[in-house]
Amino acid sequence: MIAKLKESWSPEQIAGRLKEVDYPNDKSMHISYEAIYQYIYAQIHREGNGKLKKGCVDLRMYLPRRHKRRATKGARKAKKLERMASLPSIDERPDIVDKKTRIGDWEDDLVVSRVSKACIKSISERKSGVVSFSKIKNKTAKEADNALVKKLKKIPSPFRLTLTRDRGTENTDWEYVKQALDIDVYFAHPYHSWERGGNENNNGLLRRYFPKGTDFAKISDEELARVECLLNTGLRKRLGFKTPAEVFYEETGVAIIS
Repeated sequence: MIAKLKESWSPEQIAGRLKEVDYPNDKSMHISYEAIYQYIYAQIHREGNGKLKKGCVDLRMYLPRRHKRRATKGARKAKKLERMASLPSIDERPDIVDKKTRIGDWEDDLVVSRVSKACIKSISERKSGVVSFSKIKNKTAKEADNALVKKLKKIPSPFRLTLTRDRGTENTDWEYVKQALDIDVYFAHPYHSWERGGNENNNGLLRRYFPKGTDFAKISDEELARVECLLNTGLRKRLGFKTPAEVFYEETGVAIIS
């Protein structure tokens, strides 16, 4: 668990991976993400409000939001909960998307930095693993969605079938995306980041080049394109040691290298 935290896995990802992929039939190996959070903050006196306990390790720096104090459970605003309930759920998504047997099912996310407003818009295709990155100046819905639409409009419409995203505030204008791209949009369940596992994995690979604390505003478009190319041309075991770009091209005739 600690090793995965240090690799930028969130508690939700760790819990989901153990339950859904690694040990689906062994409940003794399951753990809730809440239990992982409790373990992390138990290393600190007063649940994160005090000093590090003797012989313990401070793991808070590896959390997605790096909060030094434990947020009060259930403190989310009612407005946010209402918005979540109204979004098209992943439960309504066609079953074929889970099978990864076709090209055209996409996932997106926003990779943020604590030292600047600039962000990276991350887009991944589920079957091939092809990834696309765009630097944007802030995390507003307008900036994030414009970057997404610009990138995916380069893909022929037969290969723009579904888009699965999380329930962040930057993703609320989904109807604009649906209309602009003629694509069906679905939202993962709250705190179920593994439901967009391919995209989360690519975000982790991106962090190897631009670790937490990186000022994205200082990254050039050329640097970002280089990392995108490296990921799209890297061999993948699950693809039979082909690259994401090769698989995508073989099935679509569309070359994606950078």
